[in-house]
Amino acid sequence: MNAATTAIRGIRPFVPVIVGAALVVLMAMLPLLNLSLPGILPTPTYMPGTLALLSLCMVFAALALSYNLLLGSGGMLSFGHALYFGAGAYGLGIALEHFGVPLWPGIFVALIGGMIIALVTGAVSMRVSGIPFAMVTLAFAQAGSVLVRRNSQVTGGEEGLGLNTDQVPDFLIGVVNTRNLYWFTLAVLVIVYLVTLWVDTSRLGHLARATRENEQRVRVLGLQPYAVKLVVFVIAAVLASLAGVAYMLLQSGTAPRAVSADLTITILVMVVLGGVGFRWGAIVGGVLYTLLDQRLTVLAGSDAVAGLPDVLRVPLSEPLFILGVLFILVVMFLPGGIAGTIDAAARRRRGEKVRGSLRTLDDDAAEAETPAEVRA
Repeated sequence: MNAATTAIRGIRPFVPVIVGAALVVLMAMLPLLNLSLPGILPTPTYMPGTLALLSLCMVFAALALSYNLLLGSGGMLSFGHALYFGAGAYGLGIALEHFGVPLWPGIFVALIGGMIIALVTGAVSMRVSGIPFAMVTLAFAQAGSVLVRRNSQVTGGEEGLGLNTDQVPDFLIGVVNTRNLYWFTLAVLVIVYLVTLWVDTSRLGHLARATRENEQRVRVLGLQPYAVKLVVFVIAAVLASLAGVAYMLLQSGTAPRAVSADLTITILVMVVLGGVGFRWGAIVGGVLYTLLDQRLTVLAGSDAVAGLPDVLRVPLSEPLFILGVLFILVVMFLPGGIAGTIDAAARRRRGEKVRGSLRTLDDDAAEAETPAEVRA
């Protein structure tokens, strides 16, 4: 019994790794399987429609992960995170269209561009904190949106920028290659997760959390909270740019909304829905929000909703209304988000087990201390 308990305790630290690897393998095999989830997925998993939807879910899950690094680990509430997502998407499109570089150097150019923009805007934004920081990042996002809309010769203006497929390998072009795009976005999600995991478990992550809790104390210890926050800010921005690159390839183009503050608010909703500070919660929030956003649009235009009385038809025909109600319910009844609520329940359960074990030990100790004649 002791040997079995010791073995279980030895395996326990590796359980998250094993579960995560199994989930990645399962996701990688989905395009090869014929699985159906009526009402959730439009077609079986091997068909292009479902693969495109799942790929979009993974893109926004990666984007939510990058924002969770910024908000959950660094404690920085930004209203301009979409700027770096758009920098990745537009950077790749501009590199392919106007510079004529191949895909892989184009991705590198897009990521470097996102990093430079993050360094400049982050260095300025970090001069303030709290609500002023959020307002400065919002101002940068609005400036980026204006530049995108006004420079139609470079960015396509209101019409958006299409993907120059002449510089993209054939295996990533067209509906017939949706499976390859799916695997590409899965690889992007895994990379973003591993980078955020590395940051959270490194000295940088510990310093970022310490700065979030008490910046003055970190400064008193002789450390530099400004530099720590800036590094986390830039890493989160580069990861958002990588998600933007995947979005550009998946959608074969991008639009001005990719750099708007509205998208940042959407990302914030994803992170809050999943649970701030939880990596797997950010993934769940991004996937769940994207699925609801896409499938509720289909539901809103269905004959079933059209035939309902006005009191039901009007709200159900507005997907944003339903998403708003869902967000309100989560904030009211699941204040820690999905992951936070599950984690709190697990902690309570472990606490009850520990308290039960302690009570048992106390009872055994009391019985052992009782004289034999009294026990008789």
